[in-house]
Amino acid sequence: MDSTTLTATALAQRIRTRQISAEEATRATLARIDRLNPALNAIVQRMDDQALTAARSIDAALARGEDPGPLAGVPVTVKVNIDQQGQATTNGLRIQSSLIAAEDSPPVANLRRAGAIIVGRTNTPAFSLRWFTRNALHGATQNPGFPGLTPGGSSGGAASATAAGLGAIGHGTDIAGSIRYPAYACGIHGIRPGLGRVPAFNATAGDRLIGGQLMATSGPLARSAADLRLGLAALSQPDPRDPWWTPATAAPYPRRAALALTPDGLDTDPAIRDALTATARTLEAHGWDIGEPALPPFREAMELQLTLWLAEFSLGGADAVAREADPDASFVHRELSNFAPPPTLNGFMRALQSRARLARLWRLFFADWPVLLTPVSGRLPFPDHYDTSSPDAFATVIEAQMPQIAPPFMGLPGLTLTTGRTATHPLGIQILADRGREDLLLDLADLLAAEIPAVR
Repeated sequence: MDSTTLTATALAQRIRTRQISAEEATRATLARIDRLNPALNAIVQRMDDQALTAARSIDAALARGEDPGPLAGVPVTVKVNIDQQGQATTNGLRIQSSLIAAEDSPPVANLRRAGAIIVGRTNTPAFSLRWFTRNALHGATQNPGFPGLTPGGSSGGAASATAAGLGAIGHGTDIAGSIRYPAYACGIHGIRPGLGRVPAFNATAGDRLIGGQLMATSGPLARSAADLRLGLAALSQPDPRDPWWTPATAAPYPRRAALALTPDGLDTDPAIRDALTATARTLEAHGWDIGEPALPPFREAMELQLTLWLAEFSLGGADAVAREADPDASFVHRELSNFAPPPTLNGFMRALQSRARLARLWRLFFADWPVLLTPVSGRLPFPDHYDTSSPDAFATVIEAQMPQIAPPFMGLPGLTLTTGRTATHPLGIQILADRGREDLLLDLADLLAAEIPAVR
């Protein structure tokens, strides 16, 4: 049995019943990292000794009859943009290569409390600012299952590592698709929790500005639906450092799903339309009612999200881009600035005012239609680094990513499910739900998501 190809759920059960030790599972994962990571560059900070020490501690706890947690002994990865004690929170930046965290961020602390074994930290583009993963500090990450395509971003390292079996669950972050798009691009699953579901705080950076507080979140990427549920349960435990944290909610819901093949006029690839239609038919076969009602605005939410993001980035971010001098980040920041007006206090306040209206419209929509099936992107995953090839290419990417960019503006949760593949590309869909209804998304993942083998 190769423990590196098991899901987190299966591996945790085997470790708990002493069929395999946590140390054996960790050593197997470290050996797989030795073999596969040099070509992928998914994990850019290793911690073999710390991982083995943690694994031995799990084995000792089990031997004493203790419960070390639901992820006891399961190897996982953590993205380099959140604090992990003793490690550099680089966020893909040379100017942060010596920014060593003195304490764990809430997601890392929660993973440890759940018994997970952190085997490495995964790559991100500079400033976590792209749907592609390359930076001048750590280099570029490759897509393990679809060479030549982007592994996605900004959690491209997490998706690549998880798809390749370099950890059973990958921690990612998402403010505009950074969990959902890498999961889509690498042919796995990922969930972006809604506002307040997973606690966050980086002591190395201090409190985020309001847009980051409202829109950014951590979540799991995995090769099975059960692992998404397990990973989110671990990550979402309370932490008093985050005043936005809210407990999970669950309530009965009508089995009604809305289908949006071309939200707000999105030019959706026919293969993606077919994947969405097939998913709707599967739900119908399980007794769900499917409709195609009018939607609240996607495009307006995307434009306002970019306005809020760029306004905040003007407070020190532009200077940091200049100091870092990362070619990709400089290009992306310049092009993003074309999609939002120059930041003003009035514009910033109007954007927040509009957020209340849009959040209300979406809440009313989900009261009638508890879930919405949409594209993750209007396009199949892009060739690697397509976005920086020209301004026109960047504009094409932004337009295609509208279904990812818009939902975080309202704090909505979203789920990427891989549904298959063409001859050259993975296929997947996005499912959206109301704030606080991650349970509904996970129920649909249980129903729809196939287990995906690790890329060998």
